[in-house]
Amino acid sequence: MHRMPFALVVLCMAAPLFAQNYPSRPIRMIVPFSPGGATDVPARIVAQRLSEALGQQVVIDNRPGAGSMLGAEVVAKANPDGYTLLLTATTHVISASLYKKVPYDAVRDFAPVMLVGSGPNVLAIHPSLPAKSVRELIALAKAQPNKIDYASSGNGSAQHLFGALFLSMANIRMTHIPYKGSAPATTDLISGQVSVGFPGIALALPHTKAGRLRSLAVTSEKRSKAMPDVPSLAEAGVPGYAATLWSGLLAPKGTPPEVIQRLHDEIAKILRQPDVENTFLATGTDVTITTPDQFGQFLKAEYDKWANVVKAVDAQVN
Repeated sequence: MHRMPFALVVLCMAAPLFAQNYPSRPIRMIVPFSPGGATDVPARIVAQRLSEALGQQVVIDNRPGAGSMLGAEVVAKANPDGYTLLLTATTHVISASLYKKVPYDAVRDFAPVMLVGSGPNVLAIHPSLPAKSVRELIALAKAQPNKIDYASSGNGSAQHLFGALFLSMANIRMTHIPYKGSAPATTDLISGQVSVGFPGIALALPHTKAGRLRSLAVTSEKRSKAMPDVPSLAEAGVPGYAATLWSGLLAPKGTPPEVIQRLHDEIAKILRQPDVENTFLATGTDVTITTPDQFGQFLKAEYDKWANVVKAVDAQVN
């Protein structure tokens, strides 16, 4: 009969004990975006409630830059003990294909905890454009290739690639105009400097209600609870189209499964609270709860999907 080495016995006994004592000090949750952004807001809600649930402070550390890579690198190289976490977004997988040098593997160097929320962007047009539906916009673009401009929040941004995916699937050509952020892109869309854009729901909703923008479709597979009257792109004329801005929690690869499960279970309870769901909805985000395995599979699928889009539009950032 084989005897288990003593060191391994100690390790097996220590893992459950470590999980029972976790957390015994503050947790750092890195958000690789600026404060106040679409991912930062849900992160702060989760961090505050998680602090109460765990009895240890969960501190938000904003590390924006290099398409979310600065923050992600810190977590990829951190000690896998559950005290350094990454609350990231769709950009995590887009940047992995967009940048020539990525200092980690976006899928393999992380342990998935869960998807937290997801929300669509909006295919919105300036009211001066004579299209009342997605099909009419496609017909217009086919009649005049590259004559219609579409704005995005920057080269290689989610808005740029959401637009590129739409053009590719609808088999049309428009001229891409990159801006330095969502706000200036939306400002020029409202003023009619550009005709088409893909702003987030929180930006598009008030301008749609005021008649300054015409929202033709949302980019998610199904309609959004925040804009129930607006069809999805898939139902409005581009079957199979689906692109969301999601946010999810990752830990460094090698984090004990017991710690991952503890974090998952506590956050799932938080996300099921009605006031949390309502706060998410106000930012155009639907609460999305997955298991660690489901999030892992989703992450891989998103990585492959956006790698193909980046390749198709030949987008690259050095």
